[in-house]
Amino acid sequence: MTIELELFGMNFGCVLAALGAGKMPEKDCLLPLLSKVLGYCIVAASTTVKVPQIYKILKHDSIRGLSLTAFELEVVGYTIALAYCLHNGLPFSAYGELAFLLIQAIVLVAIMYYYSAPLGAKIWMKALLYCAVAPTVLAGQIDPFLFEALYASQHAIFFCARLPQIWANYKNKSTGELSFLTSLMNFGGSIARVFTSIQEKAPTSVVLGSVLGILTNGTILSQIIVYQNTPAKKEKKMQ
Repeated sequence: MTIELELFGMNFGCVLAALGAGKMPEKDCLLPLLSKVLGYCIVAASTTVKVPQIYKILKHDSIRGLSLTAFELEVVGYTIALAYCLHNGLPFSAYGELAFLLIQAIVLVAIMYYYSAPLGAKIWMKALLYCAVAPTVLAGQIDPFLFEALYASQHAIFFCARLPQIWANYKNKSTGELSFLTSLMNFGGSIARVFTSIQEKAPTSVVLGSVLGILTNGTILSQIIVYQNTPAKKEKKMQ
């Protein structure tokens, strides 16, 4: 007997039918469901991923040890990735976290700008340029070839976004105000997203992007663990 039960694109029918017959669900039935459930769990978790980092900055009134360039590049990368997924019709469970991560990343950069005061002309120019270009990219109102090129570059953007922070951690032998919880969730999310991307038959570039996320987020997480008891060096004020 076939049971039709679908919720938010998740088909529970074949699993319930198998369990009702006293059998284990087939792999072809179970894995897609697990992928969907895990995907929505990632989206739900993403609503608070950067909150610990924001809280830590506000609590200590400091952005010591944080690379502003790294967080700015994150905003650019999330914007491109979200726009591409939106306009290529991927299931929300496969990319939904990007929307929440983008919002939090923008708030985080704004807070870092505040603690970097006085703001120079360079920072104002970057902020205004993003505000002018981002709506066009998110609306998909750019040449398709350029859109593909932008998406191809976003993996390099995310990779380069982590490098300044990794280097700053290594140079200072300290991770400053980096949040362990945020880094842990970033690392775990990258691992889970590899599985869901494969199950959702996402493009190979999407899977590779998640693999890069595992490597870079894992490096930062390991640095937090290694340097957690190391006295931080005094650092110059960010420009």
